[in-house]
Amino acid sequence: MSELPQTRLWTMRLGFALLVCVILFFHLLPLETTPRRWVGPDLLLAFACAWSLRRPEYVPVLALAGLFLLADLLLQRPPGLWAMVALLGCESLKRRARGLRDTGFASEWLRVAIVMVSVAIFYRALLIITLVDLPPFGLTIFETVMTILFYPLVVAATHGLMRVRKATPGDLDSTGARL
Repeated sequence: MSELPQTRLWTMRLGFALLVCVILFFHLLPLETTPRRWVGPDLLLAFACAWSLRRPEYVPVLALAGLFLLADLLLQRPPGLWAMVALLGCESLKRRARGLRDTGFASEWLRVAIVMVSVAIFYRALLIITLVDLPPFGLTIFETVMTILFYPLVVAATHGLMRVRKATPGDLDSTGARL
């Protein structure tokens, strides 16, 4: 009986890593050969926030750090900068996960939106400090807004397809303790 929660835990952790790899794969596909004037949502950040808020034990800090660093390297961003900022945002959501589990979706969406805006502002400030070429400000705003607007779809996919739901007070964690 104790094998089931541990198996589920590791299955979901591997599932999240696979999800990140699929997102990165489709992000790297050369579907367009001309530069775009728009940018889509950051699905990696949206899924990381959704999983961090709904089931923090499925996305441990080292796994998130490694996967965000992999994304930095593959997407040719300054190595570790976005990973650090996104990891801080996800960890702040993990700290608030217990308090938000009994609230409605609107408060969850608001909290995630605040974290995403904070992550975008902090990342842009770090890019300015490190004298890295900045993407246009409009694209940064558009990406953040698109990520926030796509968050309900990400939660629907997370909840419906991947069966990652918010913990309820009677649920057990991987060690058998009540959440």
